[in-house]
Amino acid sequence: MPGAIVIGAGPGIGTSVARRFAREGLAVTVLARSRPTVDRALAALAQAPGETLGLTVDVTDEARLRAALDEAVDRFGTPEVVVYNAALIQSDVPGELTAGQHLEAWAVNVVGAITAIAHLAPAMIEAGEGTILLTGGMPEPNPEVTSLSLGKAGVRALAELLARAYEPGGVHVATVTVAGAVAPGSAFDPDAIAEEYWRLHAQPAGSWERQVLYGPRPAPPGVEAAG
Repeated sequence: MPGAIVIGAGPGIGTSVARRFAREGLAVTVLARSRPTVDRALAALAQAPGETLGLTVDVTDEARLRAALDEAVDRFGTPEVVVYNAALIQSDVPGELTAGQHLEAWAVNVVGAITAIAHLAPAMIEAGEGTILLTGGMPEPNPEVTSLSLGKAGVRALAELLARAYEPGGVHVATVTVAGAVAPGSAFDPDAIAEEYWRLHAQPAGSWERQVLYGPRPAPPGVEAAG
């Protein structure tokens, strides 16, 4: 089976998405910054029917990121699905971070996605199919998490740019914008969120969505919002 590459395979959405795609028989490569995180993700895939590969990589290290992606392609071929879920999540108000700290956050939240996707997309376009999914968030900017708010706004803009560039070549690009804190058993359960990634991947051409908002939606006028 063709493969899926999940970049940012942490214990929340990343691992759940990897497990969801592995359940369908896809070979899955998980990438994360630390070896313990990679090993936990691989353990979660232990019962999957397909092959798995785990690689450590800092997405701000361009050379290492490209090398890791090449290793995944060498092992499983051109991926059918690429998921970018890496993010630098931290509390910071406007003016708290230095310029260098903002650049570091932007490098993880946005530039790593550009590097990874632009590296893999040409072969996907040559194959005439594939799906690129990015984890969004912060649908409303929050000054308590300034760098992440800026990063997720950048992810949404990037997804639109990539969709315009790659969809004519047969590659579906979309974001799943998660509007709350992810936790098992909550309204933002990572396994439930992972179903949205699979649903987007399974959409036929002509019915592609570019953005899914996962979370509460405003109630119609005159109707009290739930919760």
